[in-house]
Amino acid sequence: MFERFDPRNWSIAWDEVVVAAVAIAIAVVIAFVIHKIVFGLLGRLARRSHSDVDELVFDRLARPIRWSVVAIAIAAVAQTNPNIRAVWEWIAPLLVPALVGWVALSLVRAFAAAMQMRSELSSDPIAARSRRTRVAILSRTAGFLIVMLTVAMMLLAIPGVRDVGVTLMASAGLAALAVGAAAQPALKSLIAGMQMALTEPLRIGDLVVIEGFSGRVEEIRMSFVIVRTWDERAIVVPTSSFLEKSFENWSRESEQLTGAVFLHLDPAAAVAPIRAEFESYLPTRAEWDGRTGELLMTEAYPESIELRIAVSAATIPDLWTLRCAVREHMIEWLRTEMPDALIRHRLGVEDANAGVQGE
Repeated sequence: MFERFDPRNWSIAWDEVVVAAVAIAIAVVIAFVIHKIVFGLLGRLARRSHSDVDELVFDRLARPIRWSVVAIAIAAVAQTNPNIRAVWEWIAPLLVPALVGWVALSLVRAFAAAMQMRSELSSDPIAARSRRTRVAILSRTAGFLIVMLTVAMMLLAIPGVRDVGVTLMASAGLAALAVGAAAQPALKSLIAGMQMALTEPLRIGDLVVIEGFSGRVEEIRMSFVIVRTWDERAIVVPTSSFLEKSFENWSRESEQLTGAVFLHLDPAAAVAPIRAEFESYLPTRAEWDGRTGELLMTEAYPESIELRIAVSAATIPDLWTLRCAVREHMIEWLRTEMPDALIRHRLGVEDANAGVQGE
C-alpha cells in the first residue's frame, strides 16, 4: 500500500493535480452541504422536543460526523481518479480509525452529558449522585478504551510498527510478561474504578472522611478521587485507597445526621436548668429538623461532669451551623445565668497577693 505512494517516483503533471484538487474541493463542498442540511433538520426536530438532551447530543456529534462525511466524499471521488486513490490509500489507514474513534468518543461523551443533565432534574439527590458517579466512571472507562483501540489501529496501519508487533507476538511469553508488568498500575486503577462504579462505596457529592481529611467528593477518576475540603483545598486520594482502607461516608443514604455538642462543667452544677434552657432554645433554630434534641450527662469525673447535647438536621451544613449555634448560646447562657457551673482553673492576682499577705 505504502509502496504505491512514493514521492520519489512522482512526475508532476499540473493538469492532473488541478483536476484532482477541483474534484476534492467539489466533494468537500457537497459533503458540507449534506451535513448542514441533515443536521439542520435534526436540530429543528430537537428544538421541538421537550428535553434538551437531543439538542445536546446533536451538538456533540456535529463536528466528528462533519469530517467523517468529508472523508466518505473524498473516498468516493478516489474511486474515479487514480491519483486521488493513490494518496487516499496511503492516508486512509490512519485517517479512518481516527475518525471512527472520534465519533465513538463523542457518542460516549454526549451520552454522559445527557445522563448527567437528567440526573440534575431528579428530585432524589441520592439517586442523582449515584447516577452521576456511575456515568462519570463508566464514560471515562469507555473513553480510555476507545482511545487505546484507536491508537492501536492507527499504529498497526504502519508497516514498521506492524512488523514489530509480529515479532513480539512470536515471543508471546516474554511480551506478555513485560506488558503485564508495565500495565499493572493502569489495570489496578481500571479495576478499582469499575468496582467504584458498581459497588458505589462513595458517590460524587458525598461527604467523606479519609486519612484525616473531610470534605465533599468533587470528582472520581480511574486513578484518583478529588475531595474538596471546607477551606477549598483539593485533596487527591488514590482510588484504591477507598477500596483497601476504611473511611467514613456521612451521606451514604441521606444527609440527615445527628451531631453532638459537649459541655464540661463543674460537678456542683445543676443539670435541670441547663436542660430546660436547651429545650427552650432548640426549637428557635431553623436548622433543627425535630428528629433528635436531648441533653444527657454522659460522664462524671472528680473535677468535672460531661454533658452531651445531641441535635439533628436535614443536611450536613445545617448540622454544622446548628452545633455551633447551640454551643455558643449555651456557653453564653451559662456565663450569664450560672457562672458557678463553669470550670475555672485560674489563679487571680488579688487572691495570690492576699495569700502571701496572710502568711
